Amino acid sequence: MRDHTKIRDSAFSFYSYRLVVAILLAAFMSGCAGYELSPTSPPSLPPEKRLQRIGYTIQVGAFSVAENAAKLVDILSGQGLDATYFKADDGLFKVRFGDFASKEEAREEAERLKASKIIEVYYIVSPDDYAAAWQSSMGNTYLRNELVKTTMRFIDTPYLWGGSSPDTGFDCSGLAMTVYQLNGLNLPRNSQRQFETGYSVPRDNLLKGDLVFFSDNKWGKVSHVGVYTGNAQFIHAPGRGKKIRQDSLSARYFKQRYVGGRSYI
Repeated sequence: MRDHTKIRDSAFSFYSYRLVVAILLAAFMSGCAGYELSPTSPPSLPPEKRLQRIGYTIQVGAFSVAENAAKLVDILSGQGLDATYFKADDGLFKVRFGDFASKEEAREEAERLKASKIIEVYYIVSPDDYAAAWQSSMGNTYLRNELVKTTMRFIDTPYLWGGSSPDTGFDCSGLAMTVYQLNGLNLPRNSQRQFETGYSVPRDNLLKGDLVFFSDNKWGKVSHVGVYTGNAQFIHAPGRGKKIRQDSLSARYFKQRYVGGRSYI
């Protein structure tokens, strides 16, 4: 006479095995699809360390060379406005400035500058147009990918922060600030302040969009910053007379000078 109990137990084990294999296979396939592993949950940050969302901003210009965009940034900065420029998808350099609480305030300032012949055609950028606005609905991965995508546009660009001459060189903290601002987050201007903001991330837990910091002085004070792009790579403005480029954290030079990583998301 057949032992139905053993048959039933054997069948249960077989289907349980198949279920476990299916779950493991799904997890493996998800990893291959490019999903990021989340780091340890960040600590609760005090208000002074949190990045504020940018309000309404004004976008102007469509320059074929970075120097012309940099000149306009200089002029707007002279007006007391927080201005920056970037390379858009169409390959032209455009300028954004301001952080206004309402669309009306932004338009009033734009009209004032237009009447003064400082700017011509302008466009009001809404807070909802920034990647940060989609963070809650689409998850952190979307925002992180947008930060990297924005940074990639600056590669090989003569980043002329605060100057209109090719000899001015690049400003690493200005690049990081611009990348975050273009995605709706108000990152501090100075690399030391950037390092003091956000929360510390171990090197092995770095994710796309985090910032990596370096020191080239004997005191270990932060003097350089780059945007982490994944796979131990980061993009930065290396110095005067050099173009923005991507480098590896594993390179001896950067490995010796690495101070730490920070996340703001």
